[in-house]
Amino acid sequence: MKHSHVIFDFGGVITSSPFEAFNRLEAERGLPRDFVRTVNSTNPDDNAWAKFERAEIEVEGFDALFAAEAEALGHALDGASVIACLAGDVRPYMVTALDRLKDQGFGVGCITNNVKAGRGAAMARSEDKALEVESIMARFDHVIESSKAGVRKPDPRIYQMMCEALSVAPENCIYLDDLGINCKPAAGLGMHAIKVTSGEQALADLEAVLGMQLR
Repeated sequence: MKHSHVIFDFGGVITSSPFEAFNRLEAERGLPRDFVRTVNSTNPDDNAWAKFERAEIEVEGFDALFAAEAEALGHALDGASVIACLAGDVRPYMVTALDRLKDQGFGVGCITNNVKAGRGAAMARSEDKALEVESIMARFDHVIESSKAGVRKPDPRIYQMMCEALSVAPENCIYLDDLGINCKPAAGLGMHAIKVTSGEQALADLEAVLGMQLR
């Protein structure tokens, strides 16, 4: 199989996972570990998180709706504190890999589930981070943000939209995401899906599929 394009998730792949920041928040507030994930995986297609990622509600609406969902699960947590965890730290070696792929003639895309908060596609909390992310986003041939497209992973349509934008068949694409639920539809369409558990593992798996060094 000749792979010509590599499609990346952003948070948890190009940047460190927001889940690490969620766990720190939970520890600070004395909440059960993975409580944020529990709230977000309850009624996953129509909860506050899903609505926010599809831009059906604004920051204020998310803050209140998430708080209500947390309360229903027995703990107090406002949505604003969760939003503050979203901007992860950029993994420089992933950016290097991105540049190497481009140098070798690969097409590159980014599909990110994000919300209208902070600055830019990665919801940065500071000017410096926003500029850093903008310079990374500029490297991609095409970027799809759920909050602009009105559709979010794991909806298969968002992957099809990317293939159409890049004029490529799914079979010629490799897709990287830190969530298994988002890898399944990509694989279902024919992409080679790589579930990312760490930046190092992601690069090792990508290098193995492509038969080339990216570090």
